[in-house]
Amino acid sequence: MSSLRKGIDKVEVGLKWDPSPLGSPPDDLDLVAATYTSDDPYGRPDYLVHFDRRSPDGTITLNRDSRTGQGFGFDEVMTIELERLAARYARVVVGVAVQQNEEGAGRTKTFWDVANTAVRIREGYTDLSQHDLSAVAAHSAATVAEFTRDADGEWSFRELIRGFDGDLTAFAAAMGAL
Repeated sequence: MSSLRKGIDKVEVGLKWDPSPLGSPPDDLDLVAATYTSDDPYGRPDYLVHFDRRSPDGTITLNRDSRTGQGFGFDEVMTIELERLAARYARVVVGVAVQQNEEGAGRTKTFWDVANTAVRIREGYTDLSQHDLSAVAAHSAATVAEFTRDADGEWSFRELIRGFDGDLTAFAAAMGAL
């Protein structure tokens, strides 16, 4: 018996990392989701979800926000309910950014500076992607996933690991073009 696949409905994005060494400033990584309309799928995001927030319509929620990486399992978890997004949305891009919390450090902190990073994207109990961010270790931010809606309204997933150098504001503005 076969069933028809109707695309991706709801995903969970998890991010984890180890706490910084004792006596060092905490490492703070953030999940960021950007939504794009069908009118401008690669331009500026219609809205962003990050820093313990949720989307205006409640379809994207940052369920867990860590500022230290302490805890068991995934330190930050974001739920994206693609099936509930309004029809005007054609694309969602998910990224990870390193918060620059070392004032006067003289350099930008990158993924290389954060121990044991990992991103997992799953639908239900099925892992769609797992990545350790080593391919973008020299960068301070990276996209990790792209969800696109086809002409029939079904969502699909593509792993999208691309590094970016800059603060969270610049990264958020550029995510659609990465």
